[in-house]
Amino acid sequence: MSVIRDEFDRAVRALRKLFGADAPSVPLIRLEGMIAAGGRNAGALSLSRLEKLLDKAFADTSAAAIAISINSPGGSPVQSRLIHDRIRALAAEKQKPVLVFCEDVAASGGYWIACAGDEIFADPASIVGSIGVISAGFGFTGAMDRLGVERRVKTAGKSKLLADPFGPETPEQAATITRLMEAMHAQFIGHVKARRGEKLSQTAELFDGSVHTGAEALELGLIDGLGEARSELKRRFGDKVRIRPLAPARGGVLSRFMGAALDQVELRAVWSRFGL
Repeated sequence: MSVIRDEFDRAVRALRKLFGADAPSVPLIRLEGMIAAGGRNAGALSLSRLEKLLDKAFADTSAAAIAISINSPGGSPVQSRLIHDRIRALAAEKQKPVLVFCEDVAASGGYWIACAGDEIFADPASIVGSIGVISAGFGFTGAMDRLGVERRVKTAGKSKLLADPFGPETPEQAATITRLMEAMHAQFIGHVKARRGEKLSQTAELFDGSVHTGAEALELGLIDGLGEARSELKRRFGDKVRIRPLAPARGGVLSRFMGAALDQVELRAVWSRFGL
C-alpha cells in the first residue's frame, strides 16, 4: 500500500508542477475607502464588513504570505483598531507574514491599519502618516438668531451635551473634546511606536499629524520599502507566484445608492484633506 501511495503522491506533484499549481500563492486583500462602523455607508471599511474576507484569506494554508493593499484617508479610530487587531490575531494564529502596500493614501486610520503589516511598502508619491486626531463640525448660532429660531435642549447631567451646532460652544465642552482627542492621539502614538519600534525616526513632525510622501515615509521609518504589490510579490516569491485578489463584498444597488447619497459630502471632505 505504501508503494501505491508514494506513486500516487509523485503523480499528484507532477500534475501540480505541470499546471503551475505548485507555485507560491498569495492572497491580495484590497481595502479602499473611509473607515466607519457599518450601517450608514455600505462601502465603508469596518470589521463587520471585512471579517469574513480576512478569515477567507488567512484560511489558505498554502499561502506564502498575506498581502494587503490600502487606499484610505482614515475614519473611525475604533474600527481601525478592530481591523488591525483581527489581522494581527489571524497572522499569529496561522503563522503567516503580512505585507502591506499603501496606494494613494494610507493616512490616519488607514495608517493605523497599515501597521498590521510585518512590512509596509508605498509608492514614492503615496501620502502616508497623519498620525493625529481631528474633530470637525459647524456652528449655526448666528443663523439661528437671524431666523428667529429658538433652540430647546434639556439634559440630566451637566456634561451630557458635548457639542451642539445650534448653540455656542462652552469652555467646558471645548475642554472635554480636547481631552478626548489628546487621549486618542496618545493611543495612536503608542500603537505606532509598538509596531514600528526602533525603525522610527526621532523627527518632531512624526506624530504631529503631518503627512509624508512615500519617499519621506521611508526615511522616517513609517514604511520599510518603496514598491507596489505585484512587483514586490514577484520579486519575493518568483514570477510564477499566484496572486489571488480579494475585495470586500459590495452591498446591493439600493444600499450603495443610499450610502452614496448620505455620505458623499462627508467622503469628499475627508479625501479632499489630502488633495484627492
